[in-house]
Amino acid sequence: MKNKKIVCLGGGIGTVNLIRGLKQYTDDFTAIISMADDGGSTGRLRRLYGILPPGDLVSCMAAASNDPLLAKVLTYRFPGNRYGKDEELVGQKLGSLIMVGMRDVTGGFDEAIHLFQKVFGVPGHFFPATTEPVSISAKTVEGKQVHREENIDLGRYVGKKQLDQVFLHPKDAKPSVGVIASLQSADAIIVGPGDLYTTILPTLIIPAIREELTKSKKKKIFVVNVANKPSETKGYTVSDYIKAIEKHLGMFPFDIVIANNNVSIPIPSKFRKSYRYVPLMGVVYKHVIFVEKDLVDEAFPLYHSPEKLAKVVLKHI
Repeated sequence: MKNKKIVCLGGGIGTVNLIRGLKQYTDDFTAIISMADDGGSTGRLRRLYGILPPGDLVSCMAAASNDPLLAKVLTYRFPGNRYGKDEELVGQKLGSLIMVGMRDVTGGFDEAIHLFQKVFGVPGHFFPATTEPVSISAKTVEGKQVHREENIDLGRYVGKKQLDQVFLHPKDAKPSVGVIASLQSADAIIVGPGDLYTTILPTLIIPAIREELTKSKKKKIFVVNVANKPSETKGYTVSDYIKAIEKHLGMFPFDIVIANNNVSIPIPSKFRKSYRYVPLMGVVYKHVIFVEKDLVDEAFPLYHSPEKLAKVVLKHI
């Protein structure tokens, strides 16, 4: 696997866990991170300093670090409300603040990423999905419009908490330099796991990325979430994830779908009323290989186990 070039699209804890697993086998991985995040502490930095959202990017770089203590330091969050006032330190992640400083020192976000990796010895390649600030809106199954990633993510809208479509603003946003070249040179492209409407799709619907994915002959893998998020994919089966991607891209471009089949671990009581395992429902699609394995993190069964996921992904590359 050392010679395999693997590109991961998404961001958030799903991509973080994927990188944690993959780094045990290869240093030649690339992460393309959604820049649609405008909530919580990273949204505050975005508004206050006019920076592309650094939070998910920092979490992914920290996950790639081979120093567990350093990873904890970079993702250390100052005590307090992460949804506090923009100018307050409370709730901020240390690595995100470092990224703001490095952006100011180097004069650019891409340059800050390179410096961050150099200073902290982070392997891999990391690209923001877009070169410019983007936002998203969504339409619910009742036809209501919801604006801003934070409102979509937290279910801050009236009516049925089910989404139908997500939109990128500006809709013709350009990918960062290096993104398309990475996709073209990859041995395998992996999308997911992650929040479908606020992380995954906002990356896939960037026009140039969508075009590359739909025409690429590379091996393409989609990883379905372990559990459904109540404000985004309540009641979704594996088939519903596929249909959502088809709706947004005009086709389902993936060769392999990987899904968890271990639902025996009880979901923690705190989340049991709102989160449910994603049902497999005997999905059958032509030209798609379905891989069903035990992928759940037994310590926190809303997420994938990095080790289990990496082994299954690498077996099918």
